[in-house]
Amino acid sequence: MRLLKSAPTASSDEARVARAEALDALDAILPFDRRDQLAALLTDEDVATLKHLANQGMGDNTLRALASDFGYLEAWCQLATGSPLPWPAPEALLLKFVAHHLWDPVERADNPDHGMPVEVEAGLRAEGLLRADGPHAPDTVRRRLTSWSILTRWRGLTGEFSAPSLKTALRLAVRAAPRQRRRKSKKAVTGDVLTKLLSTCAGDRLVDLRDRALLLTAFASGGRRRSEVAGLRVEDLIDEEPVNQNPADKDSPFLPCLTINLGRTKTTTADDDAHVVLIGRPVTALKLWLETAKIESGPLFRRIDQWGNIDRRALTPQSVNLILKTRCKRAGLDSGAFSAHGLRSGYLTEAANRGVSLHKSVTQAASYYNNAERKSGRAARLVV
Repeated sequence: MRLLKSAPTASSDEARVARAEALDALDAILPFDRRDQLAALLTDEDVATLKHLANQGMGDNTLRALASDFGYLEAWCQLATGSPLPWPAPEALLLKFVAHHLWDPVERADNPDHGMPVEVEAGLRAEGLLRADGPHAPDTVRRRLTSWSILTRWRGLTGEFSAPSLKTALRLAVRAAPRQRRRKSKKAVTGDVLTKLLSTCAGDRLVDLRDRALLLTAFASGGRRRSEVAGLRVEDLIDEEPVNQNPADKDSPFLPCLTINLGRTKTTTADDDAHVVLIGRPVTALKLWLETAKIESGPLFRRIDQWGNIDRRALTPQSVNLILKTRCKRAGLDSGAFSAHGLRSGYLTEAANRGVSLHKSVTQAASYYNNAERKSGRAARLVV
């Protein structure tokens, strides 16, 4: 089942192409490989809203999440009602959204009409927008409602997102459709695991150079989120003066050093940017990848096709996760036990194992790492 229920006309094709070209202006923020899909799902007004948010300085990660939720909401509404999203959304539509996404599997077994209608589910799956079985995670539903609310406010409108009926429906639906919380990564990618992963990309092929630089950068910079790694650009790198391998010994060997501007992240305020430091081996690996790939600007980590051609598009966060799992499999590890989030928890674990004092919370640790005396600290020297 497709979203378009009738054959596209020349004018609709032209409009879609125009929206795709407009989305090209957000190429540094939005995943390029989703451009055509978003162009088909979103309206002209939707694209204008995203461009406005970008011009207003909204963080890249936040804008990516909004665009993704935007596309899903438009697709769901078209399938569920036969029309694009109305602005503002009526209370009944918000309640329908909750009913379609948070439902009781036991009740569904006895009543096929309970939850998301079969034709709506089939349409979303056909568009690649729905993969998991069963009801959605409550946090996912809340996030999409929040995105919906944000987009409504940015259009200068007031929605029904604070309606008592919606709050009650959410509370009852969550209670009726319990969902076990899953750990983001069963196992942490600690130093010994990282060594095994790096051994699988010790060659001189482009894909090996890229993956080695990606893994070292993601881990050594404090355990970055996969979205942060995917969003890195050459323009975010700042060369620094070499630093001593042992900060306490001025006669110790010098190591290359650079600073990465992460922009706004989940651990920074709206008026603050995050910066992290890379020292030693990660810097060498990163520069070798860029030099060999002849990348002088734009996305730092890019897709490489089967013939070794480097795409101008950035890797997606999902690709970062797939790269880690692929390297786990080649290293003889259980790829199902690891995910990109394991780099984050692994960094904290490794720091603790080496006696580097960091807070237990990932968020607190990231803040510590960003603001401590980074160039002379041990936190930046876990993989030198």
